[in-house]
Amino acid sequence: MPRCNSAAMNRHLQEIAVHVAPGAQAVLILDQAGWHHSDELIVPDNITLMPLPPRCPELNPVENLWQFMRDNWLSNRVFQNYGDIVDHCCHAWNKLVEQPYRIMSIGLRQWANGS
Repeated sequence: MPRCNSAAMNRHLQEIAVHVAPGAQAVLILDQAGWHHSDELIVPDNITLMPLPPRCPELNPVENLWQFMRDNWLSNRVFQNYGDIVDHCCHAWNKLVEQPYRIMSIGLRQWANGS
């Protein structure tokens, strides 16, 4: 989706809800982006939204994933057009998804993990 807004977030929540096991509840941890807590959100019954406090990137490990992707696959490039940007971002995301242990190591918080 080319936009981050309430409509996109609603579609995202619907997609997550479809993949939650019957009888289970998903907890989605969110930062303070405006579309994450909009009054226009339609939150499915099998999802609970858990907002993080504002200005606490240390609690949001995905920030480190975005930085890793920028540092390794998206920075120092000249994009030809919008489609080129989308293609590069999709390639970077798919490359990251193929590396689950890298995701775990980047997102790990020793203080939260207890080891």
